[in-house]
Amino acid sequence: MLILAIDTSAVASAALVSDDTLESVVGSFSTEDTRSHAEVLAPGIEALLADAGLTGADVDAVVTGVGPGPFTGLRSGIVTARTLAFVWGKPLYGLMSLDAIALEVAESTDAAPEFIVATDARRKEVYWARYALSAGQLPLLVDGPHVGFAADLPELPVYGAGAGLYAGVVKAVPGFSSRQPEALSLGQFALARLDTGSSCSTPRRCTCASPTPRCPARGRGRCERQVRRTGCGTELRTRRRTECRTRHRPGTAARRGDPAGHDCRGHPCRA
Repeated sequence: MLILAIDTSAVASAALVSDDTLESVVGSFSTEDTRSHAEVLAPGIEALLADAGLTGADVDAVVTGVGPGPFTGLRSGIVTARTLAFVWGKPLYGLMSLDAIALEVAESTDAAPEFIVATDARRKEVYWARYALSAGQLPLLVDGPHVGFAADLPELPVYGAGAGLYAGVVKAVPGFSSRQPEALSLGQFALARLDTGSSCSTPRRCTCASPTPRCPARGRGRCERQVRRTGCGTELRTRRRTECRTRHRPGTAARRGDPAGHDCRGHPCRA
């Protein structure tokens, strides 16, 4: 079985893995840049297939990492995987990107029975998941994925780039403190799962981040227009001000049957 694996949760990477070759590796590439996924991914896959003397018709399945990770980078990988699978008429599978590092940990000689994989979530937070070793030495997801502060992680060995960033507050494991999820390990993990009859999911971006506070005035006049222009990333305080100007101006309030109107001086929007 020949699998094209793609992951863009951190760096842009792709790999061809097969159960008919030594160590299952046909070829792979990855970048060091975490911001150029769209520019390098498609040309990299094209070169990868050309170097192996293969075409899309030779690929049996496409696997993509679904995060957790920054939305822009994940979107590049997932859309590319969906497009190639559709054009080639091949099955498409999604795996959590942290599984790639977990497999490398499970294959190492000093793997703990239970461990944490963590990557950088920016804003002083990490994406993390908890794993245990199964009887077949494949990592078994116990809990996650989550996003949070490194200091709040369970007291277990921590692997991955997230551990390296906060080595002072977690039990970072030397040799794994700079590891990012890559397509090669993700493809090998998918190959092992499919060979054992385990299923892989349909690609869907992991959404482990805390939800953005909902705009209290969504759907109400000017605030709705403001949300359409700027999205839900607008500060909640700004939204409250917008809501107050829209809903509680004396003229507006009077037209809505509130002759007393509203005095903004005591409203939270002025806090």
